[in-house]
Amino acid sequence: MTDWRLAVDIGGTFTDLVLVDADSGRVVVDKVLTTPSAPLDGVRTGVRQLLGKAGVAPSEIVSPIVHATTLVTNALIEGKTGRSAMVTTTGFGDTLLIRDEHRYDMYDLQIEFPAPPIPRELTFEVNERTSATGEQLQAPSAESLAELTDALRAADVDAVAVCLLNSYVNGANERLIADHLRAELGVMVCISSDISPQIREYPRMVTTACNAATMPVIAPYLADLQEWLTAEGFGGSVLMMLSNGGVVSAADAAAGPIRLVESGPAAGALAGSWFAERLGEDRLLCFDMGGTTAKACLIEEGEPELTNTFEVARAYRFKKGSGFPVSVPSVDLVEIGAGGGSLARVDQFGLLKVGPDSAGADPGPVSYGQGGTVPAVTDADVVLGLLDPDAFLGGDLPLKQDAAEAAIGELADQLDLSTADTAAGIH
Repeated sequence: MTDWRLAVDIGGTFTDLVLVDADSGRVVVDKVLTTPSAPLDGVRTGVRQLLGKAGVAPSEIVSPIVHATTLVTNALIEGKTGRSAMVTTTGFGDTLLIRDEHRYDMYDLQIEFPAPPIPRELTFEVNERTSATGEQLQAPSAESLAELTDALRAADVDAVAVCLLNSYVNGANERLIADHLRAELGVMVCISSDISPQIREYPRMVTTACNAATMPVIAPYLADLQEWLTAEGFGGSVLMMLSNGGVVSAADAAAGPIRLVESGPAAGALAGSWFAERLGEDRLLCFDMGGTTAKACLIEEGEPELTNTFEVARAYRFKKGSGFPVSVPSVDLVEIGAGGGSLARVDQFGLLKVGPDSAGADPGPVSYGQGGTVPAVTDADVVLGLLDPDAFLGGDLPLKQDAAEAAIGELADQLDLSTADTAAGIH
């Protein structure tokens, strides 16, 4: 019996799928547009196309299905997260707003930070205290738990984060609150002593907050995915790729989605390690440009570097400290908003600017013919003849060259340049 292995990666623009015969080494690949409003639709389409191309039935895939995704990252960047609440120790409700008091640009009088993943009006305080040595000085009373439950019920939240003072030493009070809220409200709850058990209040709280904010995004998707796979007859379970290159079960991923924040690029870094070993190279620079972002990672001595912190949702893409410093083990890489869908425009100074905002998969670049009106890098490549309009996406998505030329022509008029020169500038 052939040992087929299936892997899926949902990107900001495309969903990539790979099917490998572990016995013969045969590889079959496919690529479809991501469906941002319903990611599972794109996965279904891609899997069915891939299996049809390979002539493989779902029941023949009995090994675990490896899945990477940018759903968590994109949800945080775009602010399209679930309605979540934060529970913290009395007196510490402003931690997400105060941050760590670091100014990433000391001389910027109009300095901006991203809005907290959980707003202040959904942050609740409770009387409790654990000492710095882990001694439980005061447990939450039954009365305070009842008041908290009523407040959260009135707020109608989908998930709750619990982050208490010194809980990285002793998480007993966090577990008490979490158990009570799960029993009374039936909502998803995560606690900082599980998600990020480390000293320093702000990194621990913002990591837990980002986790809670993305639980309502990833948990329903994973539940629907597993239900569909079972209905189709797949025999393998789902393993989710982590930011550090490891894998966990779908259930663990749903409980700790913040650990998936860089799962897609991490898989690419592991592929870089594979090639470095086979090429006999001690150092290898990996570069991956997709439809939305570009990533770079250095492989040294056959392994990518790892870091314990990763910054997401930067207010300014080149300014470290302008985003959320989440504390999760991650492959150390550089990621910027530059890809085939990066949009071109004329800024307030009359100069041509490209990115970091992207057309994504919906509506996509103008040449996709799906309603996009702002020219993107892909449109420029079509105009310059660098992309064959009839061969894009394996011929499944013919590009409309006339539409691309018209859109870039409008931009060229604003710059007083030719269409070709404007396209070259975008490229």
